Amino acid sequence: MDDWYVDDRCTNCDVARQFAPELFEEVDHRSKVLRQPENEEEARRLHAAAFACHTRSIRPGSRKLDPVLDPFPMALDDGVLICGHNSTHTAGANAYLLRRPSGTSMMIDTPRWNPGLADRYATAAGPVTDVLLTHRDHAAHGRRYADHYGARLWIHEGDLEAAPDADRVVRGLDPVEVGEGVTVHPLPGHTEGSVLYLADDRYCFSGDSFHWSRTTRDLEVVDAVTWYSIEEQAASLARTAGKLRFEWVLPGHGDRKRLDADEMSRRLHALTERAALLRPRPVDFTAVRW
Repeated sequence: MDDWYVDDRCTNCDVARQFAPELFEEVDHRSKVLRQPENEEEARRLHAAAFACHTRSIRPGSRKLDPVLDPFPMALDDGVLICGHNSTHTAGANAYLLRRPSGTSMMIDTPRWNPGLADRYATAAGPVTDVLLTHRDHAAHGRRYADHYGARLWIHEGDLEAAPDADRVVRGLDPVEVGEGVTVHPLPGHTEGSVLYLADDRYCFSGDSFHWSRTTRDLEVVDAVTWYSIEEQAASLARTAGKLRFEWVLPGHGDRKRLDADEMSRRLHALTERAALLRPRPVDFTAVRW
């Protein structure tokens, strides 16, 4: 059995703990191996964490990762795959592939750029027609993936400087149809141009606007790392929450979660009420309650 460990490049992005929460813990604002895997299923989850880690900090003793054991893209259910291979240029954010009934797919935010990975994603999910960026922090590889696929690149005008050559620019605060069953909802707050993408009344790709917290076991905003305005984020939630119905919350940072749509709606409205009480504070990465 390999003696797995996390090296000192870890940035506490939480990805390891998302994929294998029973094997990793947070110690001094970084991930640490809690124990070694005890069976094949735990070894599979540990490899997922390792191949998702944007700094490649999760190491199997003195050996290199075996590419044969790379599980990505990994299906979360029949409609969505998670890309893995998170990028240092997006602060280690998760990216997703959304399957469409036509046999095509959409990429939401971007993993690290690699043409071999790009081909693997399209083979698994279907030809990619659109690359949907949730905000500026996750825009790094958007143009490369869009050009590779011949796809349209989307971003909101508030964050346009991060992707000035985008093919589709979302303007204003009104929802816009991206494709059949897929709508973009502007949600300024985390950044000026933050948006979320709602698909099939089932999936909510929330970017960094809100996520599922394992600490509180609820939906949360990351007010400790809000670049634009926490008051704007609260106003965005108040304006938008009633328009959203979904089962899956699929964020860039923070954990993902599936609940009954009615329960998810109840929690989103409760989050909206809590967010209205928040006030600006200095950015503090150490205060994030993943």
